[in-house]
Amino acid sequence: MTTPQITDSHCHLDFPDFDDTRAEIIDRAVQSGVHRMVTICTRLRNEPKVRAIAEAHDAVFYAAGTHPMSAAEEPMATVDDLVALAQHPKFVGIGETGLDYHYTADSAEVQKQSLRIHIAAAQETGLPLIIHARAADDDMAAILTEGYRTKPYSCVMHCFSSSAELARAALDLGFYLSMSGIAAFPKSQDLRDIFAAAPVDRILLETDSPYLAPPPYRGKRNEPGYTVHTAQVGADLYGLDYAAFARQTEANFDRLFSKVSAWRAAA
Repeated sequence: MTTPQITDSHCHLDFPDFDDTRAEIIDRAVQSGVHRMVTICTRLRNEPKVRAIAEAHDAVFYAAGTHPMSAAEEPMATVDDLVALAQHPKFVGIGETGLDYHYTADSAEVQKQSLRIHIAAAQETGLPLIIHARAADDDMAAILTEGYRTKPYSCVMHCFSSSAELARAALDLGFYLSMSGIAAFPKSQDLRDIFAAAPVDRILLETDSPYLAPPPYRGKRNEPGYTVHTAQVGADLYGLDYAAFARQTEANFDRLFSKVSAWRAAA
């Protein structure tokens, strides 16, 4: 029987956690049914390393931006910088960007400036925006909505673990929610309820590896192959069998990250 195919829409394969076993981990993911991975660059100075990983592995694509927690210590990206990077055939998203007031509230104004630049790059390139949101729901909803009213763009709320109100604001704009290992944690019933109330055609899967490993690996280094455990939780949540949920999330990913499908078709 063929293993249903799914995609890890957000991981960090350039992180040192994977330096010794990167190729093995990518191969293991593919063998488990995770046939595509989007590895995310969080500081633009690291883009060459992230790009090289995508170039070296058929299953890997990449995105780049300035993480909000790094916004105050990194040079401010420009729209032109991001648009230039987006010319690479395996560069498929803008970010991750966003707002994080949990650890870095003191840099809120710099984060907002950076976020607006990334929104403008998503608008110009047509690539999806990849959003990190933590403890900043009101500002996040306001800035995303303000930008969308200026010029529509597509977006995924990566590793979504915020409020039902921010979920609704994002869904109302046509955006997507990405389910990480957090949704599989025993104490995450409120979050599972938020996902269950969302349309299944707006759900993506991810690991955010090396962080947030789902059970039975919680507390250990996460890796893209573990997406299958979160996918099973999602299937149960929507009352679907695993294969049906896998097909749905693949269709969702292809719709949002259309450049991945275009690259595959041209390869």
